[in-house]
Amino acid sequence: MPLAPLSLPVIRNHTELAGGAHTASLHDYPPPLLSLSSRRKFAGWFQVPGARDPCQAAEIGEWAGLGFASATLQLLASSATSVHVESSKLKCQDYRGGWLVGDLCEDLCVAGELLYQRCLYYERGKKVLQAQWRGRPVVLKSKREAFSSFPPLGLLQEEEAGQRGQGVPEAELLLVLAGEVKNALGLELPNSSMGPLWPGRWGPGWRRQLASAWSLLQQEEYVHLSLLQGLSRHVLPVLGSCGHFYAVEYLPAGSPQHSALFPLGQAAPRGGQVQAISHIALSFLDMVSHFDHDFSHRLHLCDVKPENFAIRSDFTVVAIDVDMAFFEPKMREILEQNCTGDEDCNFFDCFSKCDLHVNKCGAQRVNSNLQVICDKIFRHWFPSTLKSSAVSFRLRRQLQQAVQECTDPEVSTGNWRAAPSVFWKLRRLLQALLKELQEAEK
Repeated sequence: MPLAPLSLPVIRNHTELAGGAHTASLHDYPPPLLSLSSRRKFAGWFQVPGARDPCQAAEIGEWAGLGFASATLQLLASSATSVHVESSKLKCQDYRGGWLVGDLCEDLCVAGELLYQRCLYYERGKKVLQAQWRGRPVVLKSKREAFSSFPPLGLLQEEEAGQRGQGVPEAELLLVLAGEVKNALGLELPNSSMGPLWPGRWGPGWRRQLASAWSLLQQEEYVHLSLLQGLSRHVLPVLGSCGHFYAVEYLPAGSPQHSALFPLGQAAPRGGQVQAISHIALSFLDMVSHFDHDFSHRLHLCDVKPENFAIRSDFTVVAIDVDMAFFEPKMREILEQNCTGDEDCNFFDCFSKCDLHVNKCGAQRVNSNLQVICDKIFRHWFPSTLKSSAVSFRLRRQLQQAVQECTDPEVSTGNWRAAPSVFWKLRRLLQALLKELQEAEK
C-alpha cells in the first residue's frame, strides 16, 4: 500500500509539533565551521595551478598534499574532468547492478538526457555539479561523493543477515524515518507527512529504493527542500534523484563580484539597476516574513551571503543553499552550549549570549534573519546604489538610516534584535523608492 501524501505540519495551523529530542552540539560540526572569522566567505575552494573549477581544485589539492610539483599539477588538471566522467560511469554501474535507483537514473545512464557540465562546489566530500537535464540547466547535489560513505539502514542489514523475518514492517520503517527527521531538523512529524521522503516499498526492488532513499534522508538540505516542496516560493523544488544525488533547479547565484550582488541580466526593468534592487530588497523582506511567521516554527538562516541566494526573472529571492537553515527546535539545540564569553555562542550568523553565572549559551537566538540580511545584503546597496539615481536626498537618507538601525539595533534602541517596526519602515521606504523611480520615468 502506498504511503499517505504529505500533510506538512511545519505550516502554521496544520499540526502542532513537539520539540526535538536529539541534542545537537557545535562540536557535531567540523572544526573549521565553528568560527565566523575562520569560515570561507566565497566558493569554498582554494586556487591551485591549472584548476578550472572547485572540483578540480580539491582533487589537485589532494595531489599537491602528496608532494607533486606545480608543473605536474597543471598536467593533472587536464585529467580532472575525466575523473568526474569516470565517477558518473561508476554511478551508472551501480544503477545497472541494482544498487542505486531514482527517477533520474534512467536519463543519466540510459537515455543520455542528463549531462554533466561543470563543478560548482567540492569540499569535504560535498559535491555540487551543474548539468543539463532534457534541455534545462539543473544542479546535482550530494553531501558525500560516494554512495557507500552513507551509513546503511540497519533494518535492511538485519533482514539480509537473517536476523529478522522476511520483510520489514512499514511501521518500523516509518519510526526510523521519523527519528532521522527529528535528528536532522528537530521536528516530530506524523506518519502521514512522510510521503515525499519515503518510497513505496512494495514490489520488486524495494530494498534498493530504501537504500537510496536512506542516503538522501541523511542529507539535511534534501529533507528541508522535500518537506517544503510546493509550500514556499523562496526555496528550490526537488526535481528528482539518482542514488544519493538529488537535482534542483539551476539559478545563477549571487556574488560580491557583481555590483548589484546578483546577476540581473534581463531581469532589470527599464528603470535600471536601482529599480531592480528595490524589487529584490522587497522580496528579501517577504522571505524574512515568510520564514519568521508562516511555519509552526521559525526558520533561521545561519549563513547569509550572496552566494547562497539567487534571483528569478520576476525578482523573487530564492535560498539556493539551505545547509545552514534550522527550524527553531534545532536552532535552540545548537546554540545551547557551554561558554566562557559571548564569542563562544556565535554559530555562523546566528548569535546567542553567554550566561556567565552558569557558563552556558542561551538557547534563544539574539539576532534575527532581518538583521543579518540588512548587514550582509542591504548595507551593500543603500545608499551606494542610490547616489546617481533620481531619488530625493530625503528618501536616500531615510533609507540609509533605516538600514543602519536594522543592522545595529543596539546603537538606536539598546537591544540586540532589530525591532519589528524596522521591517515595516524598510518596506514603506522601498515602496516609496519605487514610486519615485516610476514618477521620474514619466
